[in-house]
Amino acid sequence: MPMPDARRYDLIVFDWDGTLMDSTAGIVLSMQHAFREHGLQQPERSAVRQVIGLGMDEALQQLAPQLPVDERIPLGQSFRAAWPLYGQQAALYEGAHALLKALQQAGYTLAVATGMSRRGLEQALDQTGLRPFFAATRCAEESFSKPHPAMLLELLDELFHPADRALMVGDTTHDLQMAVNAGVDAVALTQGAHDAAQLRQVPHRVMLANLVELADWLEA
Repeated sequence: MPMPDARRYDLIVFDWDGTLMDSTAGIVLSMQHAFREHGLQQPERSAVRQVIGLGMDEALQQLAPQLPVDERIPLGQSFRAAWPLYGQQAALYEGAHALLKALQQAGYTLAVATGMSRRGLEQALDQTGLRPFFAATRCAEESFSKPHPAMLLELLDELFHPADRALMVGDTTHDLQMAVNAGVDAVALTQGAHDAAQLRQVPHRVMLANLVELADWLEA
């Protein structure tokens, strides 16, 4: 999968869930389990899909706005405890490893900006073997949740890349709006949590079905 020498971008930042990893179903089931465990009415699948990509506190605030702040912490802990059970079927999307390898070999700088916890991301990087591809990563718990631009801006600063030479790749409107807020171009992938109709509501450079199409688009 060769990549061209002449290109518009130098830095490509990936979201994780729904972008590199097919984890949407596991996230939904883990969140519903957490709500049941605390005696709360479980949210609908569609509602959970809408908050994928946000930090845990922001996600729970939308799913259970009536819940006091101090009760969101154990709910989030229950979600993380349930993930090993419900997320065991999560796997990288087709073409993820090949794409990242090709991009790295072509000289692109690669990074991750995700709503996952740091612990969760570190485990995922090790389990998938993708850690060596990324020059830097940011999680919402150590910055600000999407769509705030902080994670992207911090990555730009750390990696010494201007916003106009960076590209954000994500599957949710949260990813796209973060890119808009940071002055960064974005690619919308329809394989994940938000559908094409939703993604069209936020500016982006191109909408693609999956990572295989992304590889073709970057090469073209």
